[in-house]
Amino acid sequence: DHEYSYDVSIGPTKIGAGQFRTWPAKTNKLAFFVIGDFGTGHEPQFSIARAMWEEFQRRAQTDNPVRFMLSVGDNIYGNINTFLVGISHTGAEDKDWGPKFFQPYEPLLARIPFFGTLGNHDGNETESHRDLPAFLDNFSFPGSKPGRYYAFTFGGLAKFVGLDSTKNTESGPPRPFFLESGAQFQWMKQEFAKPHPDWIIPFYHHPIFNAGPFHPPSLHDLQHWLDLFGGSGVKVAFSGHEHNFQVSEANDHTHGIRFVVSGAGGELRPGSVQNVMKQADIALWAPQNHFLVVEIEGKTMTITPVSFVPMQVRDSNGQLAKLPIVVQIGRAHV
Repeated sequence: DHEYSYDVSIGPTKIGAGQFRTWPAKTNKLAFFVIGDFGTGHEPQFSIARAMWEEFQRRAQTDNPVRFMLSVGDNIYGNINTFLVGISHTGAEDKDWGPKFFQPYEPLLARIPFFGTLGNHDGNETESHRDLPAFLDNFSFPGSKPGRYYAFTFGGLAKFVGLDSTKNTESGPPRPFFLESGAQFQWMKQEFAKPHPDWIIPFYHHPIFNAGPFHPPSLHDLQHWLDLFGGSGVKVAFSGHEHNFQVSEANDHTHGIRFVVSGAGGELRPGSVQNVMKQADIALWAPQNHFLVVEIEGKTMTITPVSFVPMQVRDSNGQLAKLPIVVQIGRAHV
């Protein structure tokens, strides 16, 4: 839990510098960011990135600074060519990442790690095979090598599990990576069975519960994930894919878990879902570009969506909801 300064040099030439703060060995506090569906290179992405940097600076000298960012996928979007059929600059080359990743988040990337998960636009499910190795090369990973799924803990307080819910493949046609018979799920069963802190938090791209308006929920494909989460003490999970903000009910259908959709870090889908929220088990919704500020203190988590304009989060009755959203361990769901 100490701050250090560093320089980056190529030969005798200094090309960059920054500061970072090491993680505490033991703590009961944590603050982090969550963002999804962001890599467009357009102004809304840059506006959200500026809001993130401002929030980071505001908290930097407090007793609970922002420690890392979680990505819930669709990190780089390709450019759709309206004159020729096809997509270019999909994220397969480092030059694609400059205006859509390294430039918007430059000051944050110099200070904190950005832990990524794959979205359908980060591989051949929607775009290019070559996007996948570029993703693995350009993100931080907590283990000794990059991986499509991984886990890490923070200060004995929380365990985070980054998962791949896509159909991206290294070669050949797209096929599900998330199958119950696959290597990832076998690893998941072992990982979730290990002793872990009170907070165990999965993050991935495709939402298990989702009211749209464009994508259906992934409950059918990820029922085995839901059952594993429900039996492992998960209280909250983060995903993206739908380009708005949503929070599920914590009820029997959701195994008492708050599933949070944060898929509007750059992209936005403003269509209303008001009339289908209750049947989709969605409690809260906002059609705005945003990122999430998540804070944990002991057994209480608060989740605050932040934008470059005031957030207007509404419940299934159309009423403005109070922020932040609170999740507590040990409280029975209703």
